[in-house]
Amino acid sequence: MATQYKRVLLKLSGESLGGPQGKGLDTASLQAYAEEIAAAAKAGLQIAIVNGGGNIFRGLQGVGKGFDRVDGDKMGMLATVINSLALMMFIKEQGVEAQVFTATPMEPVAKYYMRDDAVAVMERGGVALISGGTGNPFFTTDSGAALRALEIGADALLKGTRVDGVYTADPEKDPTATKYDELTFDEAMEKHLKVMDQTAFALCSDGDMPIIVFDMNEKGNLTRLLNGEKVGTLVHL
Repeated sequence: MATQYKRVLLKLSGESLGGPQGKGLDTASLQAYAEEIAAAAKAGLQIAIVNGGGNIFRGLQGVGKGFDRVDGDKMGMLATVINSLALMMFIKEQGVEAQVFTATPMEPVAKYYMRDDAVAVMERGGVALISGGTGNPFFTTDSGAALRALEIGADALLKGTRVDGVYTADPEKDPTATKYDELTFDEAMEKHLKVMDQTAFALCSDGDMPIIVFDMNEKGNLTRLLNGEKVGTLVHL
């Protein structure tokens, strides 16, 4: 596989790991993702992964239901660690090295994140799963993904979702919504399109980090994207 990228950061939602129900851990989804990720790594692509945690717990949704926002966000960060450990195991089953890093110290559960350590894993053909968001409350895993993509010097941030790109409206709610093949950061902001949350979006815009939003659940999409085919929506300067 001749890829147009050398190094990417793949952002996966927690719900995607939960399968059709979007809850818990779906082994079929984990297996399918691991196969594509491992194939790309074996072909020479350097990959880091940031997972969300919404399939287990989403801190913001707990507010108003008895959960304090700060402690709720801590629970959400722990959920991302669980997801990363699960995906790590399935990637290893494909014969590819995988290491989980956490934004706050959690040894011996996983290794504390240091950029150079994560890059070293990728440079020797492994996959670095960077969990725990930014390590701070009030920041989403989208923000964590944008931050890590910039830190590791990724060529692009690939956001794997349940839809095949960015639309004029939510395609799951509005059947008349139309898809964008390409957008500038300014256009996305002017149109108030929900590519990522505003903090993450601003980081990518300021750091000239292109974002590709695509459907990770469509088998083979990641491979096609990496081969240079037009998949999803490209957001750039």
